[in-house]
Amino acid sequence: MRWSEFAELVRERGEYPTRREAERVIRDVLAALGGQLGRAERNLLARRLPLEAARVLVAQRSASRPLTAAEFVDGIAARVEGATSATARWDTSSVLSVLADVTDRELLDRIIDRLPGGYALLFGRAQLV
Repeated sequence: MRWSEFAELVRERGEYPTRREAERVIRDVLAALGGQLGRAERNLLARRLPLEAARVLVAQRSASRPLTAAEFVDGIAARVEGATSATARWDTSSVLSVLADVTDRELLDRIIDRLPGGYALLFGRAQLV
């Protein structure tokens, strides 16, 4: 998949008025996600993404502690001027649900299993206990 196709899917899913806005959201969310993944998962996921998205993801270093899903969303809100938790949740889900659609289920399950509870919903999946 090319970057333009990925960005267009996010634009449609998130109902963003422009591809430029969708691209900004993609970069914000993937940068934050990259910090939450271990190096192995980051690299496996990067191989399934367009080069531009993969670069953003792998450029991140693992965070010192895993963030809860709510903390993750709040972190996205803090990156964007004027964002609220609600708009950040929308942005996060718009990107992560597209990412889930273009990633094989086994890898997605592995990623969700390694993240704290609540992330599955951000990927558009049911949270299994």
